[in-house]
Amino acid sequence: MKTHGYQRAKLLQTQLPGGGRKAADDGLDRHQAGGLAVLMDGYLVRLAVKHQSPRTIETRRRALVLFVKWCQERELMRPQQITRPILESYQRHLWHHRTKSDRPLAVGTQIGRLAAVRGLFKWLCREAWLDADPAAHLEMPKEEHRLPADTLSESEVAAILAKPNTGDPLGIRDRAMLELLYSTGIRRAELARLQLRDLHRERRTLHVSGKGGKDRIVPVGERALTWIEKYLTEVRPLLCIHLEEQALFLTGYGRGFSANSLGNLIKQHIEKAHPGRSGNCHLLRHACATHMLEHGADVRIIQQLLGHAKLETTQVYTEVSIKLLQDVHARTHPASQAATSAATVATVADGEPAEV
Repeated sequence: MKTHGYQRAKLLQTQLPGGGRKAADDGLDRHQAGGLAVLMDGYLVRLAVKHQSPRTIETRRRALVLFVKWCQERELMRPQQITRPILESYQRHLWHHRTKSDRPLAVGTQIGRLAAVRGLFKWLCREAWLDADPAAHLEMPKEEHRLPADTLSESEVAAILAKPNTGDPLGIRDRAMLELLYSTGIRRAELARLQLRDLHRERRTLHVSGKGGKDRIVPVGERALTWIEKYLTEVRPLLCIHLEEQALFLTGYGRGFSANSLGNLIKQHIEKAHPGRSGNCHLLRHACATHMLEHGADVRIIQQLLGHAKLETTQVYTEVSIKLLQDVHARTHPASQAATSAATVATVADGEPAEV
């Protein structure tokens, strides 16, 4: 075996990062006992007590820190100062905001930040900090209904799966991850969270820790299992330098992947297979759903596989699956049948015998 990638991983293992950095101060003023920042902390504690997932709580925290900072910059320190017009002003601020790349905030991001604010004020009313909820009638932005752009064909997926150098241990690992993404349609964060115990080889299933703390069991295809077995047998023992580490897929440091580092790795393989093409793990998730629909899978089965809470979220893939629609259209639409008849007539006119 060539070991270029693995040799680099061995070097990384001798340069393990330090014990981590102290969490940065969020910069909020917490001097007032009944101030927005202090009450925000209480709300987040309440979410933890209600067993909301750590990911949900962290997402809410980030959104609320941005909101409270915006309020404090305008000397709005207490919840009693916040009115519906002020919240509508904050909503306009989100609409006008531009990222570092000079792009507007995605509608989904705007909705998420406003939803966190509505949750905070609903709790403040319940806890009697406010008599009325200023966010109760706040109109949310209209959620975008967008088709996944530029869905991969089956041959394009095959080119991506074949891109890792499987003569190198890290190439085997990457091939196993790509195969698993395409086989199951799981999200990159779900792949990053996988533990050894989550793979059930005999049952050919995977236990997935989904969004919002919602777990699901998904099937794993034979080809993906074959590559995972090869990775577990030949590669993971080489990467595992921490006996307590239980992550299924390991980096060169011998630790589990973060969602971002995993996404960047998958993106590299996609760009190598298809130069100029953007996208990462979600391309394989979209391809998994679309290809299964094109081969006759029911949309509710796809919903269960992808872990969508609402069927409407999954139905977008029925709009992507144009190949199946074209086949049915060609077989059943009168205009398509007329075109076929016209072609037959033209053939007969040319002197060729018509088929009976």
